[in-house]
Amino acid sequence: MLGFSFFTAREAEVLSYLSDDPQACVNCHVMTPVYNSWMHSSHREWASCNDCHVPHNNVFNQYYFKAKDGLYHASIFTLRKEPEVIFMRDESAAVVQDNCLRCHVQQVTQTKYTGWLDSHASNRTDRTCWSCHREVPHGRVHGQSTIRTNIAPLPTDPTMEVVPAWLKNELSNTKSVSHEK
Repeated sequence: MLGFSFFTAREAEVLSYLSDDPQACVNCHVMTPVYNSWMHSSHREWASCNDCHVPHNNVFNQYYFKAKDGLYHASIFTLRKEPEVIFMRDESAAVVQDNCLRCHVQQVTQTKYTGWLDSHASNRTDRTCWSCHREVPHGRVHGQSTIRTNIAPLPTDPTMEVVPAWLKNELSNTKSVSHEK
């Protein structure tokens, strides 16, 4: 039984969930479109998945929430009960809202922004940020069937050459032939 548990933990890449690496979220294929949309958003440069989806009030709560949420997601995925469109549960929505406010506190609290839009003037913390900013940071893609063939991205190795050697050779041969003419 112990061997089976270790095998399952390794196959499920359990240790990857202890990190802040967004690649851990793509271990589950239903998260691929969400990950890909985040990769093309402005948030990619400033926030990882955990920055938005995990509480930051203390380390214990952070890992407790990750474990609880992760076990919920794993059980739904294992039972093949993932919904067509993924929505946050109330507890997760509260965490994301708190994290939006944590990072964007100046935009929410500075008085100079009260004239910015009339809709922002009344107590701006009474509604969720995504009630207006619907496409931040995951874009318009919300349904699984719209992107079934979406491929999970591979991690980028900064030391790896972008252009493969065979293509470099082909391009240099093409250039030398065109220069001879």
